[in-house]
Amino acid sequence: MGEKKEGLKRLFLTLDKIIEGFCITLLVAMIAIVFTAVITRKIFHFMFAWSEEVTLLCLTWFTFMGIAIGFRERLHLGMDLFEHLNPKVLKISNYIVDAVTFVFGLYLIIYGWDFTMMMRGSVLAATQLPNVVQYIVMPITGVLTCIYSALQILGYDLRRYNVIEEEIKHDAK
Repeated sequence: MGEKKEGLKRLFLTLDKIIEGFCITLLVAMIAIVFTAVITRKIFHFMFAWSEEVTLLCLTWFTFMGIAIGFRERLHLGMDLFEHLNPKVLKISNYIVDAVTFVFGLYLIIYGWDFTMMMRGSVLAATQLPNVVQYIVMPITGVLTCIYSALQILGYDLRRYNVIEEEIKHDAK
């Protein structure tokens, strides 16, 4: 059973690295496109027609993927005010938060998919990409959110950056 648990952990660590690498790539692309657009507009009085649209696509994908990463890291729906409650009450409240997060993920899957399919007949103005490219990130984020919250309900600590949280608590003292 331990090998199965380790294999699952390795799988999700790999998935997490791919997602975070993709998010970093999106952020770098946004910065590069905006920088280039500003330079070409100010110096050469020229602007690429697609720069604003692609930047918006990158921002949309980066934001939605960040939502999933935020849920994985337990950065959402947490309040330090209740940190000193009975550990049993905290455990129950964590289950409730994870269950609500799972329901939110289902919402993103169902309605994100419906919205994506509704937009499949249209294209983006500048790039002529199908509008699906802009909205498919919603159900993808929903799937990731459901996976992360389900694993957290099952007792997996998925946080990869909990060392930062400990440093912040240490510095606050």
